[in-house]
Amino acid sequence: MSSESKQSETHFDYLVVGGGSGGLASARRAASYGARVALVEKGALGGTCVNVGCVPKKIMFNASSIADTLRDAKGYGFEGHFDDYKFNWKLVKEKRDAYIGRLHGSYDRNLKADNVAVIHGEAVFSGEKSITVNGVEYTAEHVLIAPGGYPHMSSPAELPGVEHCINSDDFFELQEQPKRVLVVGSGYIGVELAGVFNGLGSKVAISVRSKVLSTFDHMIQEMVEKEMKSAGISVLNKTVPTKVEKTETGLKVTLKHTGDDKETVEEYDCVLLAIGRRPHTGEWLSKSGVETFGPKHYVKVDAFQNTTVAKTYALGDVCGNIELTPVAIAAGRKLSDRLFGGKQGAKLDYEMVPTVVFNHPTVGVCGITEAQAVERYGRDNVTYYQCEFTNMYHALTDHKTATKMKIVCAGPEEKVVGLHMIGRGVDEMLQGFGVAMKMGATKADFDSCVAIHPTAAEEVVTMKVPRKSTL
Repeated sequence: MSSESKQSETHFDYLVVGGGSGGLASARRAASYGARVALVEKGALGGTCVNVGCVPKKIMFNASSIADTLRDAKGYGFEGHFDDYKFNWKLVKEKRDAYIGRLHGSYDRNLKADNVAVIHGEAVFSGEKSITVNGVEYTAEHVLIAPGGYPHMSSPAELPGVEHCINSDDFFELQEQPKRVLVVGSGYIGVELAGVFNGLGSKVAISVRSKVLSTFDHMIQEMVEKEMKSAGISVLNKTVPTKVEKTETGLKVTLKHTGDDKETVEEYDCVLLAIGRRPHTGEWLSKSGVETFGPKHYVKVDAFQNTTVAKTYALGDVCGNIELTPVAIAAGRKLSDRLFGGKQGAKLDYEMVPTVVFNHPTVGVCGITEAQAVERYGRDNVTYYQCEFTNMYHALTDHKTATKMKIVCAGPEEKVVGLHMIGRGVDEMLQGFGVAMKMGATKADFDSCVAIHPTAAEEVVTMKVPRKSTL
């Protein structure tokens, strides 16, 4: 084989490192423009979202929600032993894994149809825009760094006995349901998995260092904690584990209460650490020339996903800017539109990104919090509208969850800059309001829309009493 032929097999227009949501989306979009594309992935295609994130998590949320419905059934006249069901964790895991396996097959077929070369193995930069995988060096005109992130675990020095704990990835490897669970961490992942365990019948406690969902609007924080307690979850405020010991009957956990510096000891069957994530950066990037920043070593990028090295880009969780699957997908497609589609100004707008927390009940958020609005626009220029009610679904049920909504507005025209909702079904109602907010909707625009009755969503367009922020 000639040297020219060998080079044609190892040189590409676009070399994508990472087969997660962002990398896959960018690779396929680039290939659609005729670019010669290769994608490197050392694990299963789909990354965190498909394998140990959004997709299997939503399946478990669905299972937990069905359990909620079974408990509510008697209120609607269904007779039977709905409180005496048995949940087959192992069966659901097997079916969930099979579903994800089918998604892997779909990715393989789509990449093949799009003529994207898939290189299986671990990538290491051997120079700027040159990467070695399995001893073979690959080069490209353009390189994308999109390897995602991984769950952070405490060190043995920080938490003696940490080897007995699991993380969010390990959650999806559980073969059976633990009866007593301690979730450490109260961000997205901690809140969601605590709700899943609790809904399916585990006895759950959640260790909270500061506040539940600490980056969210204070209304959401308060309501999530209230609803967790109402559902039977023990919320351990200002509490951190300091030691985990394995016993014959489970895990003995020493908990330090930072408010009064006291310690208690509790026993659990499972301790799940959901204490944050880290980007997949490290030695493999050392010869790339790209700069990283901060204690977590995120890759530094500009608004167009450019790194500090020309024609080398990064996106997704490795950059630390809104670590959500749809954000990585959108950024990846915009980048390929710019590089190969002739759309020179294409870039992702990171403002007004709607997102959902699959809590029980669900949380939906788009835009900024009331506190952020005050900081950005000044307190005198911020108005908000708020309502709280019980969803009509609960008209006949014994256990009821609250629904609460807040619209944050800025300026005399009352542009809607934040929408914060918690309640049954808000995950499905948020998307349309997100479109309106992206288009610059004002409170008057919301008011001009005729309400759909009887729904919970109608409350978003019928709030009438303006309030001035006191933050």
